[in-house]
Amino acid sequence: MVQWLARSVLPVMTIIAAIVLIWYAAAVPMNAGRTYMMAPDDAEIALPDLVSDTWAQKKPRLPVPHQIVVEVRKQATFSWIWKEKRRGYKRSLIYHTWVTLSSTIFGFVLGLVLGVSLSLAIVYSRVMDLSVMPWVITSQTIPIIAIAPMIIVIMAAGGMTGLMPKGVISMYLSYFPIVVGMTKGLRSSEPILEDQMKTWSATAFQTFWLLRLPSAMPFLFPAMKIGLAAALVGAVVAELPSGARAGLGARLLVFSYRSETIPMWANLVSAALLAGILVVSFGLLERAVNRRLGFRNAGDVTS
Repeated sequence: MVQWLARSVLPVMTIIAAIVLIWYAAAVPMNAGRTYMMAPDDAEIALPDLVSDTWAQKKPRLPVPHQIVVEVRKQATFSWIWKEKRRGYKRSLIYHTWVTLSSTIFGFVLGLVLGVSLSLAIVYSRVMDLSVMPWVITSQTIPIIAIAPMIIVIMAAGGMTGLMPKGVISMYLSYFPIVVGMTKGLRSSEPILEDQMKTWSATAFQTFWLLRLPSAMPFLFPAMKIGLAAALVGAVVAELPSGARAGLGARLLVFSYRSETIPMWANLVSAALLAGILVVSFGLLERAVNRRLGFRNAGDVTS
């Protein structure tokens, strides 16, 4: 347990501590302009006073971490999560996080189904390998910020609004790493084992289920974690041009119009935390599945 903490937790905490220190240091020159602008012309501002002011501005260019933490606690109230108590009330950050999470999960499931289906077709069909794989790669050269409004407009014309367009945009980003990872995994089984399955007169499905699919798991789970993070990016981006009134992306857009940097960063950090929780959850599932299949997890202590 101690070795696992030293290998896994300590490096992450060290990097986080370094980022926080650099963040606080960078906030001083970034926010110093407003401090000098508000001070009298002949005033001399001591360094401690400059640092204190740049870390406490109401609308700084770069909010410092403790301001963001306070704003997250302020917005993440459990009161009136699902409905507005009065007109104009800002719903809780928990509610907006849930809206984005639902789009993320929906888009990720669509991407997982599409990615696995395409990888199976690519592996088991030479024609699909030559015709589909180049288009899969080419699809990722189109910026999502450009194609998202087109998807929303086309689907709205067909009467599909709300969750469906956001899920499709999330799927667009999440399916690619799954296709690549699953395809590589299905082709990673050792030829000698495939020959052994043939000598046992195993069917194509038995070879897939007993050999190729277990061999693909160490490749599929990292691809799924990348796809899940990409699905969250897609969900946030999809909320920007859709005119959504709920979700982290919609709140980011509203706060950017108002130049409210602290609430904007609070929503941005919430999205990052959500991505971290999702990826860590899939990491735990990956460890459990790998142990069940007899694969060694990264970070396991060997004797």
